[in-house]
Amino acid sequence: MAERALEYLSRRAEEVNGGLEILLPAETEPPQSLHRAMRYSVFAGGKRLRPALALAAGEALGGKAADILPLACAIEMIHTYSLIHDDLPAMDNDDLRRGRPTCHKAFGEAIAILAGDALLTLAFRVLASDALACGPARQLRVIREIAAAAGTVDALIGGQAVDIESEGKRVDASTLEYIHRSKTGALICAAVVAGGIAGGADDGQVDILRRFGQNIGLAFQIADDVLDVTATSEQLGKTAGKDQAALKATYPSLYGIAGSEARARALVDEAMTAMSGLGVDSAPLLEVARFIVARRS
Repeated sequence: MAERALEYLSRRAEEVNGGLEILLPAETEPPQSLHRAMRYSVFAGGKRLRPALALAAGEALGGKAADILPLACAIEMIHTYSLIHDDLPAMDNDDLRRGRPTCHKAFGEAIAILAGDALLTLAFRVLASDALACGPARQLRVIREIAAAAGTVDALIGGQAVDIESEGKRVDASTLEYIHRSKTGALICAAVVAGGIAGGADDGQVDILRRFGQNIGLAFQIADDVLDVTATSEQLGKTAGKDQAALKATYPSLYGIAGSEARARALVDEAMTAMSGLGVDSAPLLEVARFIVARRS
């Protein structure tokens, strides 16, 4: 089961990497240091989970992968920007990402900040361009969906802010869930929903995709919390145990490892139940959902 998901993600990663190669400025394009930093972080590896979800949702609803690929690439740019900024000394202060030095370690803090800014800006340039071939009305809905997920209200930046403010404090279950659903889950959910919209989903199908995305988004971060405790730095490609050392709000700190794993599995079950009403073949989405809680890195 996990093997099928890995094969699917590997195939999608090749497509996404090809798209990103075209969309990102060349390293030789001035300012070279900035473009090198952008490409360094984007092409550092990773499973390309979010773009794969966008492609899977879009194809499930009848869209063509080539038409949805720019959306998938834009989502990966936003995700990479968030990682670059998350690793900065003012935030998580991490030296390792995807098995090599973080962007600010390789290029300095100033260029790392600008590389993140540039990736976020480029993502929305791509989303607003003719490359995203889903019709003007759907394109506008896609842009709104991604912008909301990357923002401050129940979204990526808001979740990051509350995560920082919660370090070293005892947080309750609702605050912990807010952080995880916002900081990590929002963009995962948006990838599913925006992919579905670009592929032709109607309003009822969008609602189903949203429930699916919300559940797997939270499950993903819970699984990440568990791996931070149980996996090695080599397995993760980043510093293991850092959440615990920084006294961050995590599911294992509140519920223990067994309780956290049970919660992640329950969320995936809820996600898969929701998808039964979609009315189309959603096998790749379900495979990725199962993989989220089975992965070891």
